[in-house]
Amino acid sequence: MACHARAGSGLPLGRVRLECRGLARAAVRMDGLEVQQRLREAVTAHGPALAWEEVMAPALRAVGRKWQSSGERYVEIEHLLSWHISATLRHRYVESAAHGDRRALVPPLVLACPAGEYHTLPFEALAAVLADDGLTVLTLGGAVPPDALMSTVQRVAPAAVALWSQTRPTADLRLARRVAAARWGVRGARSGSPVLLCGPGWRCRSPSDGSADRSADLRQVKSLREAVRVLTDVQRRSAPVR
Repeated sequence: MACHARAGSGLPLGRVRLECRGLARAAVRMDGLEVQQRLREAVTAHGPALAWEEVMAPALRAVGRKWQSSGERYVEIEHLLSWHISATLRHRYVESAAHGDRRALVPPLVLACPAGEYHTLPFEALAAVLADDGLTVLTLGGAVPPDALMSTVQRVAPAAVALWSQTRPTADLRLARRVAAARWGVRGARSGSPVLLCGPGWRCRSPSDGSADRSADLRQVKSLREAVRVLTDVQRRSAPVR
């Protein structure tokens, strides 16, 4: 249910869910326990995808807008809210992974942010949604060095790799192509991993930009839902036939 935010949070929320308005009020009061409780209730009631898209992300954007218009004020609220959102999403991921079907033979989905990228919350939401759906996910987090990512890909032979970039400077197409071009397996049956380019940092870039190999298996996705749909399909097609 959506409504117009009224006085109480002091944040430019616009038309949002009641849960988002309550979360914003708790954050402005710097009430960490209330923030955590409201986040937990939102994820339990709606699942991590909707909770991220319609409760967490709108509250974060409102805090960011308030911070930009108020100088250094409200930065503490953004830190508080970000920390608790991260804790909630990670907890959901861990819980879902622990209680899910442990399919050891299924290649994992690798999620990582390129070097220099520390905005990990959208990827933490993606990891929570995928784990909630019973998929096998290996999350490397923020600012992963290129060699570490390549080493991971060679070691685990993932079903797919998703790279998140919030800003253009961290959208490293050369790295994405290296990952997509990596091959493993016995001669004559070698395979590789498709690479999903996630986040606004990739929007001004095209996988065919530059002189690198244009045949690399790269795909840009524009939303959490699209990323979940593509990654789910890729991993399920890579599962061994029983």
